Amino acid sequence: MILRPRPYDVLGWVEEWWVAEFVRVTPWVYSSLEIVHLLGLSLLVGPAVLFDLRLLGAGRRLITVVAAARHLLPVAWAGFTTAAVSGAAMFAAGAREVAATGAAPVKLALLAVAGLNAAVFHLGVYRGAGTWDGHRRPPRAARAAGAVSLVTWTGVVACGRLIAYT
Repeated sequence: MILRPRPYDVLGWVEEWWVAEFVRVTPWVYSSLEIVHLLGLSLLVGPAVLFDLRLLGAGRRLITVVAAARHLLPVAWAGFTTAAVSGAAMFAAGAREVAATGAAPVKLALLAVAGLNAAVFHLGVYRGAGTWDGHRRPPRAARAAGAVSLVTWTGVVACGRLIAYT
C-alpha cells in the first residue's frame, strides 16, 4: 500500500515552517507583507498592462514592441518576484485557511495560465518581432497573447482580493 499525503497534511507542514510561524506571531510582519505584495503587484501589473495594450496595437506609432519590452518587462519581473516572495510568505502563515477559499485555486490556475502565455509568446511570435514590429498592427498571435495576459492578470488580482472574503 502506497501512502500519499493528503493536501491538508502538506499544508499543515507548510504552516509549521519557521517562516510561517514568524509571519504569524511577529507584530506588523503580515501587514507589512501585504503592503510589499501590493507594491509588487503594482510593479508587475502596471507594466504588463501597458505592454499588453501595445501588443493589441495601442501606441504603435510611439514605441515599438521590442522597445516596450526592453523598458517594461524588467520592471514587471521585479514586481513578479516581489509579489511571489511576499505572497508565498503570507500563504505559508495560513495555508490551510487560504487553500480552503474558492478563490485561491483559481488564482493559482490563472498564474499558471499567465506564465504559460508569456512563455509561448516569448518563445514564439516575439522571436520574429523584427519582421512585424513597427507601425503595422501586430500579428494575431501577439494580439491574442496580449488579450490573454490582460484577462489573466485581472483575474489574478481579483482572486487575490477575493481570498480575504471567501
